[in-house]
Amino acid sequence: MDRPTGNFESPFYRRFAYRMTAFPVVHASSAPGPDSNKPAPVRMKSLKGIIAGGITGGIEICITFPTEYVKTQLQLDEKVGATKRYKGIIDCVKQTVKQHGVLGLYRGLSVLLYGSIPKSAVRFGSFEEFKKRAVSADGTLAPHKKLLCGLGAGVSEAILAVTPMETVKVKFINDQASANPKFRGFFHGVRTIIKAEGFKGVYQGVTPTIMKQGSNQAIRFFVVETLKDWYRGDDHNKIVPKPLTGLFGATAGAASVFGNTPLDVIKTRMQGLDAAKYKNTYDCAKKILKNEGIRSFYKGTLPRLSRVCLDVGITFMIYDSFMEVFNKYWK
Repeated sequence: MDRPTGNFESPFYRRFAYRMTAFPVVHASSAPGPDSNKPAPVRMKSLKGIIAGGITGGIEICITFPTEYVKTQLQLDEKVGATKRYKGIIDCVKQTVKQHGVLGLYRGLSVLLYGSIPKSAVRFGSFEEFKKRAVSADGTLAPHKKLLCGLGAGVSEAILAVTPMETVKVKFINDQASANPKFRGFFHGVRTIIKAEGFKGVYQGVTPTIMKQGSNQAIRFFVVETLKDWYRGDDHNKIVPKPLTGLFGATAGAASVFGNTPLDVIKTRMQGLDAAKYKNTYDCAKKILKNEGIRSFYKGTLPRLSRVCLDVGITFMIYDSFMEVFNKYWK
């Protein structure tokens, strides 16, 4: 397809210049001194990214977790005859607050807080590593390579951090909905799960989690990086305003929600307390379709959409802010 002409240039047709200053080559004869303004070495930038990502993840989770809780409850609410536990989002919130108080909407929060630092470290660190390896000799990174770098970051975080974290989170939320909750806290819950089910009890739903996180990050990094470079145009040093970064992130989040909510539903079911009734990912999808219909694959879309848009927007906006502060004061 020919590149479109006219005054408007689609950001998705642009080849993007990869700023090589992000990965400076420091020679012995020109190593930066204490007062040098040269970019920090790659390892220092990676450490800054890990810390900034962890802080950002903690802030974002505290803000958005209630919507994640409601989304998970709705996805776990299987049809039993003609009755269901919740009528919708508002009813789910009302019942939860009535039975457990406002703090009931934060059950399982500790799991995500404990996992936010390694998850962010793997996500941002692996994305930068893949991006560094994928850059062309002329210093550009093609759009499809941006997509692949995001995919690699998502798969990496799914295997190393997200699967165990999400499994425990879903079991915590599912446990609260039961008649006799048995988990008294994070560590007690993990010990109970491992004692009853072994290590695999905190590592369920690996395949759908890889599919979900891989597609999530492929879409999100591609959209955000594409829109940022489109805004910058030919001036690759142009700073993207933080509110605009947040808007780009929210747009990327919405795109990922509509693209992979069915995978999120399957992942949630396979990580719940009733996961044993599913043989594998395909069996789970088949049973949901047979027993509940195709619309069940989009359960929790609205609360997930609100959470993810807020989540991704906040993540990129706060992350960029912390990185700017670190780069200014942490030489």
